[in-house]
Amino acid sequence: MAIDAAVDATEANGRQTLVTVVIAVRNGEAYVAEAVKSALDQKEVGKVVVVDDGSTDRTRVVVASIQDTRVTLTDNPGVGVSAARNHGALLSDARWLLFLDADDRLVQGGVAALLTSAATDPVMIYGDYERIAADGRRIGKRFLMRRRAKPSGDILRALLAGNFIINGGIALVRRDVFTGLGGFDPKLSLCEDWHLWCRIAAMGAVAYVPRRVMDYRVHTTSVMMGRHRHYEDFKPALDAIFMHPLVLAAMSADERERLRLKSASSLKAYCAAQIYRKGARREGIVLAMRAIGEKPRETPRVLLRLGAAMAGF
Repeated sequence: MAIDAAVDATEANGRQTLVTVVIAVRNGEAYVAEAVKSALDQKEVGKVVVVDDGSTDRTRVVVASIQDTRVTLTDNPGVGVSAARNHGALLSDARWLLFLDADDRLVQGGVAALLTSAATDPVMIYGDYERIAADGRRIGKRFLMRRRAKPSGDILRALLAGNFIINGGIALVRRDVFTGLGGFDPKLSLCEDWHLWCRIAAMGAVAYVPRRVMDYRVHTTSVMMGRHRHYEDFKPALDAIFMHPLVLAAMSADERERLRLKSASSLKAYCAAQIYRKGARREGIVLAMRAIGEKPRETPRVLLRLGAAMAGF
């Protein structure tokens, strides 16, 4: 069924909507209205669930002032972003879920672009993103990487080697699969999304749509940009991923160990690149060289990450 026809059908008879966007937020008054509006601008979105995770600013006032019946404002105070997202997903009856951060925004037509792959019945569909500044100006250069291909189909091994999905705002997840897996793990404070993507990828085929669907906002108060992150910060998630029963069942111990070494190198390269992007250039370069020294075979991967940060990608 064509996307427009599916939307018309759900609007006509009140049956299950196509997409619910879940936005978990804590003290996000500066950007949350733009995030919500970007979701409401997607014709295929039947509901936007904003979960307030204990805000002490005017976040609730801002969201409550949005006059659209598709917006639901609910509470999950102070429990954490994973629990907030899981709570929001419980309020959906849609086939697909999209988890948008409160400081990011969907681009016009982004959800429709992702749904072009829905007919193949994947467990997840993902696209790409661009970096923007706090004021919304484009500062990234990912649009220059038009020929870069990301995997579709059985992506579990590629995803275990390094998180290339990055942000939930670029991905549609089948609600039944998400619910069956128990959603995000609230015990993880970082890389909880990568942990989820790996479990989803173990459940079936994933589709990639080579299209920018979201703008990722870079600002000093965001979780990933607020302070330097080092490899040790991510190790609990790495342990959880590689010890999960779905991963254990999917491959041999030798293959898991090989992929874990790759993923550790990828995380170290990511940390170096993020530190460099934040302006601590010398520290970023030193960290990248240390990662190369620990695993010389991953030199191309580390240099590629650091080079992308230097070039503004």
